[in-house]
This record gives sequence, structure tokens and C-alpha cells, in this order.
Amino acid sequence: MAFLADALKRVKPSATITITQKARDLKAQGKDVISLSVGEPDFDTPDNIKEAAIAAIRRGETKYTPVPGIPQLREAIARKFKRENGLDYKASQTIVSTGGKHVIYNALLATLNPGDEVICVSPYWVSYPEMVALCGGTATFAETYLKNDFKLQPEDLEKAITPKTKWVILNSPSNPSGAAYSHAEMKKLTDVLMRHPHVWILTDDMYEHLVYGDFQFVTPAQVEPALYERTLTMNGVSKSYAMTGWRIGYAAGPDQLIKAMDLVQGQQTSGTSAISQWAAVEALDGTQEHIPVFKKAFERRRDLVVSMLNQTRGLKCPVPEGAFYVYPDCSALIGKTMPNGKKVETDEDLVMGLLEAEAVAAVHGSSFGLGPNFRISYATSDEKLEEACRRIQRFCAELR
Repeated sequence: MAFLADALKRVKPSATITITQKARDLKAQGKDVISLSVGEPDFDTPDNIKEAAIAAIRRGETKYTPVPGIPQLREAIARKFKRENGLDYKASQTIVSTGGKHVIYNALLATLNPGDEVICVSPYWVSYPEMVALCGGTATFAETYLKNDFKLQPEDLEKAITPKTKWVILNSPSNPSGAAYSHAEMKKLTDVLMRHPHVWILTDDMYEHLVYGDFQFVTPAQVEPALYERTLTMNGVSKSYAMTGWRIGYAAGPDQLIKAMDLVQGQQTSGTSAISQWAAVEALDGTQEHIPVFKKAFERRRDLVVSMLNQTRGLKCPVPEGAFYVYPDCSALIGKTMPNGKKVETDEDLVMGLLEAEAVAAVHGSSFGLGPNFRISYATSDEKLEEACRRIQRFCAELR
């Protein structure tokens, strides 16, 4: 009898965590590493949110919480969905978990049976297919293309749906590409989903507030209200409120699904941190004045990075509408040789060569299901980004 579960054979380690750890190791050795691999804002949590957490501690809000979240936060979540997305949810239709990843995992664990398929849109966040595998389902893929700025086209969604499809996971703005769907673009996708009533929609809206220029964010159930009863709308405070370490994700959906997720969570982690939940109440209900500041900085950084990458030999980089990532195409560099004599066979070879030669950490696109590309996070200072892009330009120029 094998000791470890067979399910682990289907799961790969997170590439973003692996690359980030290699960058940390090099930094510990004294290398001047610029890490562009981690999806974490470099801003501090706003003071009003920190003060709310401190006040909660002083009030003694340090005990176990109800499994699906404290009533005050569930009510704040319902208000947020109504105010910002035009979606009517009762507090009882919401759930709070230990980060967005936990929300998704609970939803999949509560609904997947062997043979059930979940469509992941390539490029996808690295954790989607691995969570599907851990929950006993089968990940299938709908591909996107550079020519469409990595946005899923309705005909490609249609082709990916089978009688076994239970979920499609939509992520807008996207990690890793930054692509986001306008109302018209989302409507074309929801029109397809309307023709397939057996398919549920899990929408990952974690980067909702980080959209640039005149772009207007929309979420599927907002665009097509008829999908409300088979949509789980997931969000969290980590990115827009610089609260990654507070570990709060949340979602809203049909009563039956939320109750099932509550049941799973009750036997898994129980309620999330009381202090973090009270901080999240302030994040959702309090002033939002930091968001335009974050957006302005991220948009400036995006423009800097896109401009410099598009001036780099062998790279093509579309301008993303949101999040804090770019996803340049590096196909013109595959097959070339690095100064150390190693050949660039894959995008993973390219990013590892870049890390070794220039101490810049990025994540290879094949780990997100679509290459040859690589992902750069521009959630760091303008100075570091400019220096990193200069190093990338030098590295690419030296390939032969």
C-alpha cells in the first residue's frame, strides 16, 4: 500500500512559488536580484484598515468565528456586490474563506465528481488545474491567442464545452496576462454559456479594481442576470487593498452552493481569522481613496514596462487592461543560444537563463498553460522595473 495519495501524482508545484524561492536563495547569496515573479502589491495596507484590526484586538475580537464569516463582514460583502456590481445577494449567500484560492478549492471540492470537467482559460493562474485535480475533476482548456490580446473568443469557449463540463473558470482581469473583458466581450461569452445550462461559472474577480484608462470592469452575472443562479462570484481584499498576508477571500452565489461550501469549510479550516475579518469590513465599507492612487502607480508602471519590452529584441508585449502583469511573447528567441553556450529550447530555459545571467526573476509562460511567453509582475518600484527591463534588453540582445 502506497503511503502518499495517488492524487498527488496529478499535481505540480506552483511555478510562481518555485521561481520566487530561487530568487530568494540567490539574494541570500548576495546577488542583486530583482524579483518580478510574485503577484503581490508593494504598497502597505492602508492605515484605516490596520487601525480597524487594532481596534478589533482591543475589543477582544480574538475568538473563533462562524464558519462562513462574521455577520458584519458577510453583510459588508452583500453591500459591496450591490454597490459596485449591481448584484443582489443576501448575507446568507456569501462566504468568507482563507484567501481566494481557498474559496475556489472549497467550491470545487463541494461540487466535483470523478469525470467532471472544468474549463481553464489558457493562460490560466497556475493553481486552477491543480486544484481541479486535487478535487478529483479533470481540467480541460480553452486557448487564447496573442492576436486577440489573450482574450477568450466565444467560438473557442463553445468548442471547449462538452457534456461533462461542470464549471468554466473566468478570470478578468487575468493573472497572468492582465487581459480584461469589456461588457460587449463578456456578453459574447455569456451568450455561449446561456446555450449550455449544465455549465456553472466560477468568476475570479480578484483584480476588479485594478483596471486602467477608461476601462469599465464587469462580472458575468452582472452582464447576463439569467446566469445568476449558476454563478459563483469570487473576490477578495488581497490585491486592491494590499492585504495579501491578511488571507481573506470571499464569494457569493446560490444558497445550495454556499451551504455546501460552508459544510466543507466547517470540516477543513472552520472560520477565518477574526482580526482579519474585522479589517476586511473596514476595507469594504471604509474609504476607497487609496484605490485611485494604486491604479495611477500601476498604470504608469505598466506603460513603462510595455514600452521597454517592446523595444527589446525578440519580444512582443500587448498592453493589458488590468491587474499588474504583462505577458510578453518570446517565440522569436526560442532556438537561440545564450552566452554560456546553453540553447533556449523553451520559455523555462529563457527565464532560468535570465535569472542566472542578469538576476531578474520572471515566470515562464508554459507553467500558465500558454507559451512561449513569460509573466512579469510590475508590482514593484519604477526604479527596479526600469533596471530590470534594461537587464532583460541586455540578456535578449546577447542571444545568438
